[in-house]
Amino acid sequence: MIPRKQFFPFLIFLFCSFLARTQNKILVLQSDFGLKDGAVSAMKGVAMGVSQDLRIFDLTHEIPPYNIWEAAYRLEQTVTYWPKGTVFVSVVDPGVGTSRKSVVLKTNSGHFIVTPDNGTLTLIANSLGIAEIREIDEAVNRRAGSEKSYTFHGRDVYAYTGARLAAGAISYEQVGPTLPRQVVSLTYQHPVYENNVLKGAIAILDVQYGNIWTNIPADLFNRFGPKFGENYHVVILHNNQKVYEGDMPYEQTFGAVGNGKPLLYMNSLMQVSFALNQSSFAEANHIASGNEWSVEITRTTKPM
Repeated sequence: MIPRKQFFPFLIFLFCSFLARTQNKILVLQSDFGLKDGAVSAMKGVAMGVSQDLRIFDLTHEIPPYNIWEAAYRLEQTVTYWPKGTVFVSVVDPGVGTSRKSVVLKTNSGHFIVTPDNGTLTLIANSLGIAEIREIDEAVNRRAGSEKSYTFHGRDVYAYTGARLAAGAISYEQVGPTLPRQVVSLTYQHPVYENNVLKGAIAILDVQYGNIWTNIPADLFNRFGPKFGENYHVVILHNNQKVYEGDMPYEQTFGAVGNGKPLLYMNSLMQVSFALNQSSFAEANHIASGNEWSVEITRTTKPM
């Protein structure tokens, strides 16, 4: 029999133990900080100060400076491969210290994203859905002694809050007040098939090889009823201005065309992509990626 004066502390202990068990203690970090200085290490140190039981991983810290779109893309590219309950901290925050909200989004898949609400959540909110979104209450969820620091919320707010949530030190409800289930969204060309024209965005570059990755899924491309070897006409635009126009075959492998020749293929995410065999399509044609880049594809019977 537990004495009455010890009963409520015992209940709190049981609740905290249950809460800790419902978290998987995985924290995944993303930023545009790079690894040249101690910024990322400081974030990890803050997280370990919350709990040394955390398992901390890097998504990437090589997002180009201030590139919110790429932060959004890398989250969508990666989140679903991690177990339910994983907490992601994404800090690409050109508006640090301004009125943009600091939030934690819970997806319908049960993942948590800790980030400024500045467009970073654009793609995740669309693809995984918003189960709930809460604003971080910095009166509670901020590293002690950092109140006068206005330019490193990645360390003082996001890493700290993400670590507390991942470790089970707080529940999701203790992050802060709920917000409407909507986020700041970047505009971009959604994948559509209209009047025998397939449209989409240039989502990202395969940076190692210079291949062009779109956001057009294979099932939408299949509206063409494609066969390997068939030719397609591709137009790439930047802010609606034509940058590239050309024909290329749809192929299964790079080696199906000669060195330096173009092809259309499905990348590892099963999305429409373009490449030059053993060369950089992006470099050769001065193409970048982001929400201001788009593509239009039509079938052509012209010989290559």
